[in-house]
Amino acid sequence: MRRRLVTLLSALVLAVTGSITFGAVVPTVAAADGCYTWNRTLNQGATGGDVTQLQIRVAGWVASGENLALDGSYGPATAAAVKRFQAGYGLAADGVAGPNTFSKIYALQDDDCTPIHFTYGEFDDNCGANNFNGGRVSAATAKENIRRIMWQLEAMRRKLGDRPLNITSGFRSVSCNASVGGSSTSLHMSGLAADLGMSNPPQCTMWNQGKTAGFEELLGPGYPGHNDHVHVGNKSGRFWSAPNC
Repeated sequence: MRRRLVTLLSALVLAVTGSITFGAVVPTVAAADGCYTWNRTLNQGATGGDVTQLQIRVAGWVASGENLALDGSYGPATAAAVKRFQAGYGLAADGVAGPNTFSKIYALQDDDCTPIHFTYGEFDDNCGANNFNGGRVSAATAKENIRRIMWQLEAMRRKLGDRPLNITSGFRSVSCNASVGGSSTSLHMSGLAADLGMSNPPQCTMWNQGKTAGFEELLGPGYPGHNDHVHVGNKSGRFWSAPNC
C-alpha cells in the first residue's frame, strides 16, 4: 500500500512539472494581438472568417475603381489587395498573408480592431449624442461598417504619405441627418460614409486618392454642398463627382 502511494505521488509530481501528461491536454496558444490573431497562412483558395478579417484590413488597397468584397473567400482580388498592402509597407509583395503581413497588421491596429490613426470617437458625434444609435441599421452594424471605412482611410492616409485626415462627420442617426440637411438616402445613417474636412492634403488630392481606397461614393469640390469637405462612402453602385477637381 505504501509503495502504491509513493508511486501515485511521484506520478502527480511528474504531471505538475510537465514531465508526464495525463489525458488529452491541449497546450494554450497565446494570442499574438489584443484584437484578433491569425493562426494560419492565407493564400488563394482559403476561405473562412479569418479571410474576412484580413479583407477588412486590406479593403483600402485596391486598384482604382475596385471595391473589395468581404466574402471570406481568398480570390485574385484579395491576393492583389494583399500584395499592394505589402508593397505599401515595404514587405515582400507576394500576395500571401503570412507572419510578416500579420505582424504589420498587428502593429497597425488597436485592441478594439480599429486602425491606430482612427477611433470610433471620431465618427460617432451624431449631433452630440456620441453613439451609433438611431440609424438605418443597428448600432453594432453601424460600428462594423465604420470600422471598414476606417481601414480604407488608413490605407488612404498611407498612400498620401502618412498625412493625417480630419474627420468632420461619420455616423448620423435619422433625426441627426435630417437636422443637418443630409440626403434622405444618406449613407451616413448606416455608418457607410465619412466626411473629410479641410486638412493638409488638398481636397482634390483626397478625392482622387479615394478612388484607389475602395470607395464607391466620392463627392468633392463642385458637387453641391461639398466645397468644404470630401465625402467618401461604400455602396453597391459607383457615383463619383467633384467638378472642380
